[in-house]
Amino acid sequence: MKVFCISDNVDTQLGLRLAGIEGVVVHERQEVLDALDKCIANPEIVIVLMTTKIVNTCPDIISNMKLNYQKPLLVEIPDRHGSAKVGETIDKYISEAIGIKL
Repeated sequence: MKVFCISDNVDTQLGLRLAGIEGVVVHERQEVLDALDKCIANPEIVIVLMTTKIVNTCPDIISNMKLNYQKPLLVEIPDRHGSAKVGETIDKYISEAIGIKL
């Protein structure tokens, strides 16, 4: 079982690498989708950490994956600016899943 990081920032990726978590630094939507495809294809990767900025490049696809895929578990982590409110993101995913606004 492996954890993988998809980040928009070299510092985040380097810090996680020091903790033994491999990853990639990407910036464009297609790069994010390609990295996600590789994670899905790799049976050893069970958790994918993604910075908030990366999640915001393709929120529709990531939301769908969180709701419908059993593996890997996608986890949003704050970016280096720490401006995201992860609780609001969770509310957004729940409201999309059940079709009502929280």
